Amino acid sequence: MYLLGLGLALMIMKYLAVGPVADWSWWVVLAPFGLAVLWWTWADHSGYTKKKAMERENNRRQDRINRNRENMGAPTKKNRR
Repeated sequence: MYLLGLGLALMIMKYLAVGPVADWSWWVVLAPFGLAVLWWTWADHSGYTKKKAMERENNRRQDRINRNRENMGAPTKKNRR
């Protein structure tokens, strides 16, 4: 997501001819978009995206279990993050 933000900022600066970015090549300005595509491709193929989603889901589940235990007055387990 940071690469997309950087790419948008550079593209707007290039289009409006602001600062030193106005003199840069369009290839340099648009490079963050290509890097974002490469990152997403790697993240999907390596399982990184799925792993992070499973961690968020497990943490949410554990938080819900801890809340229910607190409401019943039972001791809670530490949340592993």
